[in-house]
Amino acid sequence: MKIVQIASESTIEEVARIPVRPIGLGRAIEAIPSSHIQRAQTETTIFTAVEYPDICAPNAGPDVMGSVAQRILRSVIRAGTSRRFRSFGYVVPRVPVMSPGPHSALLVPGLATGIGSLPHLDPEAAVRVSLAETPRLPFAPQLPNRSPREGMIAEWVVALPEVEVADDGSLSIDSSRIGEAPTPSLNPDSHSGLLAFLEALRVAPENPKRIKLQVTGPLTLGIALEAAGLPSDVAFRRAGEVSRAWVQHLEALVTARFPATGLLLFIDEPALVRWRHGDEPIGRDEAIDLLSGTLAVANCITGVHVCGDGDARLAHAAGPDVLGITASDSALEDADVLMRHLEADGWIAWGAVPTDRPVGDSTEGPWRRLVGLWCELTRRGCDPVRVRTHGLVTPACGLAGHGEAQAAHALHIASEMADRIGDQAVAARLTVGA
Repeated sequence: MKIVQIASESTIEEVARIPVRPIGLGRAIEAIPSSHIQRAQTETTIFTAVEYPDICAPNAGPDVMGSVAQRILRSVIRAGTSRRFRSFGYVVPRVPVMSPGPHSALLVPGLATGIGSLPHLDPEAAVRVSLAETPRLPFAPQLPNRSPREGMIAEWVVALPEVEVADDGSLSIDSSRIGEAPTPSLNPDSHSGLLAFLEALRVAPENPKRIKLQVTGPLTLGIALEAAGLPSDVAFRRAGEVSRAWVQHLEALVTARFPATGLLLFIDEPALVRWRHGDEPIGRDEAIDLLSGTLAVANCITGVHVCGDGDARLAHAAGPDVLGITASDSALEDADVLMRHLEADGWIAWGAVPTDRPVGDSTEGPWRRLVGLWCELTRRGCDPVRVRTHGLVTPACGLAGHGEAQAAHALHIASEMADRIGDQAVAARLTVGA
């Protein structure tokens, strides 16, 4: 009999797995019910001082989905054998597998971070807020109020040679340059928050163990490029190319400058609301593959931020390590997806601090709502320990529309909630027997 305790950053739960033969990509993997993680028979007993001690035990036998699907996809792309991805016009890189290091312990209970945008006009002030309020997982701020060029579309499509970004953030297209490769490069007009963040890390006496960066995803960028005048097939193909180029560029930059710092790289996809409501501009299978391709070129831990009532099922099928959702009653509609994601060793970024209404002075309201959501998810089959310990806390969305003091307060509330999750993780015990 072995006792596994989730108690600190140096204590990481390990689950034995056997390899799963890759049998498809994206939605194809999601649709195959016969793929399962093979586990030994276990008996679980919970010893925890929490508000709801009568939470029922979870169901066994999770499907191989989510992060497992993405790992399969990564192996296909690294081997350079993905004919399906070449058929979409994707560049299939050969990416070296990262050796074990600080990234293997990147995700631990009790972390809080931001979605990305902050209201500040001064990049250094924004960075100070990120480092002060989310010190264990600080994030690079995006500052769209400082310049429209730093908006979530403009700052990434600027790497496409055929796109010109005007001072007001609008896009124009030079179709003669569509065949040219994206050229990601950080510049002060489009990436002032990110550059200030990297500079703060450079001069810091000690770097954080982990940081979070974010890139707008190919589905959201594809819709914007189509609206700017590109044909739909070209728009989404180029969106995938530029998203992947930025993921590789940012990961290489962090690895080179801060080799001892782990990276959590999020793909922001606010456009997923269109797939949720049946207004999708491209088919679901193609969308999953496009998002999967962006995640798969990364060697670091990845996440997808699903804004509002976006399609969490599509995001999950693409295979992120972390699934970012709004912690509201709408999440209950996806309880089965969250269960599979957690059982496949995935994590959830709980958007538990509201950004569409006043937060209030106390942590108690958001905390009670989050705990109530956890309990209902547990009753619907989610593992009661994983749902509490395999999670980060964030605001529900970006904070650019708030005042500077309000934004800092929202991040502070998120950190206080994350501290409570860390405290509960210390109390959690699993007794595992053969």
